[in-house]
Amino acid sequence: MSMLNKVCLITGASSGIGKETALALAAQGAELFLLCRNAQKGEAVLAEIAAQSPECRATLLLGDLASQQDIRRVAQNFLDTDKPLHLLLNNAGVMNTKRKVTAEGIEETFAVNHLAYFLLTNLLLERIKQSAPARIVSVASEAHAFVKGVQFNDIEYKTTPYKIFKVYGHSKLCNILWTRSLSQKLAGTGVTVNCVHPGAVATHLGHQDNALLGKIVGGITKLFFKTPEQGAQTSIFVATSPSLDNVSGEYFANCKLGKIKPWAKDDVAAERLWKISEEYLKIA
Repeated sequence: MSMLNKVCLITGASSGIGKETALALAAQGAELFLLCRNAQKGEAVLAEIAAQSPECRATLLLGDLASQQDIRRVAQNFLDTDKPLHLLLNNAGVMNTKRKVTAEGIEETFAVNHLAYFLLTNLLLERIKQSAPARIVSVASEAHAFVKGVQFNDIEYKTTPYKIFKVYGHSKLCNILWTRSLSQKLAGTGVTVNCVHPGAVATHLGHQDNALLGKIVGGITKLFFKTPEQGAQTSIFVATSPSLDNVSGEYFANCKLGKIKPWAKDDVAAERLWKISEEYLKIA
């Protein structure tokens, strides 16, 4: 779809594939709202957008997706603009080397990578539907293959040994299942919902709680992984391609339909996850 004058909200746009996606959409004429946690990094992205696409209108929204209070505030800040919302790109994510909890006491990877997507989208959903045709795109991952299904008996890894890739993969499985459920609920509204696997990308993911490890891993991954610009291509494709006007509930990798594990197609588990998420967020 043409992005000229389309309004887009992108989370995690201060670096990595979120930033590269923002730059690409700005170049296509979109108006951007960038949800970032770090003001300095967010302002730097705004400056880069202004330099590359001077006609682009871009607004910084400051908030921490680990905080439900912040998510609600930021969502309301956007709604108060009375602008339409043609594209919501849930991009932000964390990968922690050890178990951490949010201010609400929820395991952080699950909270940021899944519950934040769920809550922010829910809060903006009526505006998105009013703006149809519109799209919701969420960054998932092939890492969903690291688990064999949603661990409903210990969804926050309170007693299960905390293994970084397994916990991350579990949250990304939640993204895919939630996308399937949401697409079914939005059938006929003119809003499509899809998720993407960006590929193995050299970004700051995993650097949040261990700077030294991040530098070591970052140096290695730059040699073999995609650049953030390359990694953003599937997000950009799913957000803008006219060929996907009526495609919803799917998973994309390398700018084409991707393969997912059988447990990522479990609609019963998806509906159970939906109800549990509502309980966490008190939005049922």
